Amino acid sequence: MGRIEREKKTIDAMVKIYCHDHHHTSAGLCADCLALQDYAHRRLDACPFHEKKPACNKCLVHCYSAKQRERITQIMRYAGPRMTLRYPLLSLFHLMDLFKKAPRLKKRK
Repeated sequence: MGRIEREKKTIDAMVKIYCHDHHHTSAGLCADCLALQDYAHRRLDACPFHEKKPACNKCLVHCYSAKQRERITQIMRYAGPRMTLRYPLLSLFHLMDLFKKAPRLKKRK
């Protein structure tokens, strides 16, 4: 599994935890969380770093709009600590990604 696909799974897991606990969904996601998840997937598909993508909080490029960045930060802060027990492997990979140095984009000529 590539870096972008793993990041999508991590985002999916975090949104699922948050939506279940805050919006009381039993199966699936509410419409707002589903839209945010779709937005995150599109942003990951457009990531200029591709497979060298750092963890979002280490990244030098802000690919989310301000409104969406606020929402995803709230979700990550809530779901991040809860990921360890529910998704230990994804948590481990994410923790390892935090130690990677963020690459810089090459300047356009």
